[in-house]
Amino acid sequence: MTENDPHDIIRDQPKLRTARIITPLNILKQKVGTGGLDAATLMKAEQLLTNHTIDFTPIANGLLDELDAAVESARKNKDSSEDTIEALIYPAAQFLALGSVFKYPLISDISDNLVSFLETITAPTEEVLEIVDAHRKTLSVILAHKMTGKNPPQGKDLKFSLIEACLRYYKARK
Repeated sequence: MTENDPHDIIRDQPKLRTARIITPLNILKQKVGTGGLDAATLMKAEQLLTNHTIDFTPIANGLLDELDAAVESARKNKDSSEDTIEALIYPAAQFLALGSVFKYPLISDISDNLVSFLETITAPTEEVLEIVDAHRKTLSVILAHKMTGKNPPQGKDLKFSLIEACLRYYKARK
């Protein structure tokens, strides 16, 4: 990120909640103990991560469905509880975590924007849900066009269009 990155404006908004990272107990590590791994094991793990052939599409489609269901539920129920907002944040956070792992760093970038935005909202109003839905549709397009790698075509434009939507939302609230 650069100093003039508009995403920083979203990150700098007052947070009403923070997407938490929960680290579960590592029972296997407790059984084995502490210490490092040998270089060969680390190299093998790195190669597995780099050369994996797992298809991200079914996983991503499940997350898109989950995000769509959360948006529709919020629209139908007119519920502004933390549970509703959490239902919107969860799939976005999963995309944030998994995008780069599956060679879709643009998905991680856009999802980072969405998570940061959702951390600042007071209620899932129709405007907020439209912004979430725009992110969902964009993620779907990225997957459909297999926009992998660091700088996919039109990636920057897609990312900044969504950031601008968030910035317009903030500007209208001031």
